[in-house]
Amino acid sequence: MASLVASFAKVGGGTLSSRILGFVRDLTIARVFGADAATDAFFVAFKIPNFARRLFAEGAFSMALVPVLNDYRERQGLPALKSFVDDLAGTLAAALLLITALGILAAPLLILAFAPGFGADADQFTLATRLLRLTLPYLFFITLAALAGALLNTYERFGVPAFTPALLNIVLIGCALWPASLLETPILALAWGVLVAGLVQLAFQLPFLARLGLLPRPRFKPRDPGVITVFRRLGPAVLGVSVGQISLLLDTLLASVLVTGSISWLYYSDRLMELPLGLLGVALGTVILPRLSQREAAREPERFSDTLDWALRLALLLGLPAAVGLLVLAEPVMATLFLSSEFGADDVTQAAYSLMAYALGIPAFLAIKVLAPGYYARQDVRTPVRLALIALGVGLALHLLLMAPLGHAGLALATSLTAALNAVLLLHGLRRSGIYRRHPGWTRLFAQTLPAGLGMGLALHWGLGERADWMPADAWTRILELTGWILAGGLVYVTLLLIAGLRLRDLRECR
Repeated sequence: MASLVASFAKVGGGTLSSRILGFVRDLTIARVFGADAATDAFFVAFKIPNFARRLFAEGAFSMALVPVLNDYRERQGLPALKSFVDDLAGTLAAALLLITALGILAAPLLILAFAPGFGADADQFTLATRLLRLTLPYLFFITLAALAGALLNTYERFGVPAFTPALLNIVLIGCALWPASLLETPILALAWGVLVAGLVQLAFQLPFLARLGLLPRPRFKPRDPGVITVFRRLGPAVLGVSVGQISLLLDTLLASVLVTGSISWLYYSDRLMELPLGLLGVALGTVILPRLSQREAAREPERFSDTLDWALRLALLLGLPAAVGLLVLAEPVMATLFLSSEFGADDVTQAAYSLMAYALGIPAFLAIKVLAPGYYARQDVRTPVRLALIALGVGLALHLLLMAPLGHAGLALATSLTAALNAVLLLHGLRRSGIYRRHPGWTRLFAQTLPAGLGMGLALHWGLGERADWMPADAWTRILELTGWILAGGLVYVTLLLIAGLRLRDLRECR
């Protein structure tokens, strides 16, 4: 059994390649298409199936499925597991075909539901509907790809599922650079790219499943007990682990009634926030869920708690500098990556505001990725759902309260506050039930990390000088200076941690 640190590094490395390509993708889209009504339409059309991708590939589907897969693997053996996979793949594919077909037929209604502001512009509404009908089949392919990834993760083959999202970025970069220039409506090339990328991501994982002897031969058996268990847990799992994603979707919905460009500003700031969340949060959640499920099946409550404690410490240690760095560097990062003739100085400033608000929520988002598996590994779906509903109810009120004075940045801030509330509720529930028992040393860890994060932030703020200086600078100057300050900030943080007494051995997995 690989160590959690090694598995975390493997998933983080695969995710890093995907996130880097994701930034190249967004930079390409920003420079080719800018931030206008057409890009707003695409981002809404992409947001709907991509929201499902985040739920299934990074959240709810794995939470509902991996504990069941581990149960079949540990207690019933490979033949029973293979039979269950065949039944689930066939039933899931049939359900997805029906959902996709209904979504295509109801595309105009979906656009009005997720972006009601588009109803006031007939051209934008028509374009968004056309784009959505092209992107919706992505849901079919990416959900089946998530099933393949969950199987590989169950056997701790983390590398392939971690790299698979990079294929979406490669395909979209290619479509933005080539087919877009050939089409009468260039933005359609991105929608076609989303569709093709879903098929590519599924096909990429199939050979690796074949090596494990788990390549599905789909059978439609909706009454299979294992299939029924997964589907019953899937709905609650969506709410239980996806407060942040639902809040981000709410951002898009409410931003559609704000000034033109608000959806794009939120999209680009969300994409930058997703870098640390992908590298750290997704990696931590992916790695610890199979391990927690195994320790629950083996009835090892102490080791179960050890795993949660290790992951929470790592989330704090790595999440704090990510939050501080994005908060201080928001405008320089936006200017360096996206400033162009199409994405102007005002776009940079507005997107930076929402990035700063999102950055405040990074520690909470990471905590949710760690804490939610603590419930689902024990096959407890009710508690996180109840807590999620509380957080979402408060979050909706916060969105409506903050969007009026702060615009799109208020929506981002409401999302961060919603995540913070959800994380606190999840932690309180695990501690109150005795599932998680905090190990000694947390006071010392806070005394080491908080001053180090504050010192890093002050050093960056002092070194950056006037933020307006970033706008007139040429691209290479911005790139070199920003890279230098990112490295300097990281060096300051690590140095202060070492001075405070933190050592690498402190990061090892407990027992």
